[in-house]
Amino acid sequence: MILILHNIRSLHNVGSVFRSADVFGAEKIYLTGYTGVPPRREISKTALGSENVVPWESAVDVFSVLAELEHAGYELVGLETGPDAVPIGVLCCDHPIALVLGNEVEGIESELRARLKYLTAIPMPGHKRSLNVSVATGIALFVLGCKA
Repeated sequence: MILILHNIRSLHNVGSVFRSADVFGAEKIYLTGYTGVPPRREISKTALGSENVVPWESAVDVFSVLAELEHAGYELVGLETGPDAVPIGVLCCDHPIALVLGNEVEGIESELRARLKYLTAIPMPGHKRSLNVSVATGIALFVLGCKA
């Protein structure tokens, strides 16, 4: 699985995603838009060195990254809440997944959502209807990785 972190504001979230990506064996991370990139003290604080072992690449234009990955045979999936999102436990993809994660407040912007093949959501039966992006990424890596 490949992760695409698009317009993530918090460098601590970026570092936490690196750490989860390492633990669950993600192939690569793309840092797109204004997402911060290593080396940064804030990323290192939560990544605990995983930013040095997980392959990553920075790109301003997320759409060129999506086109490249789609051409390489990846299914483009967004982790997002909403009525059009399939519960993560039943998502079924025939190809490797490129998972898009959006901004902590706004989520995945509409133009980017429209470009994705699937949207998937983590069911949340509690009162809150959102998780921290790094926590949600860890859950998605575990659930989707176990299905691969």
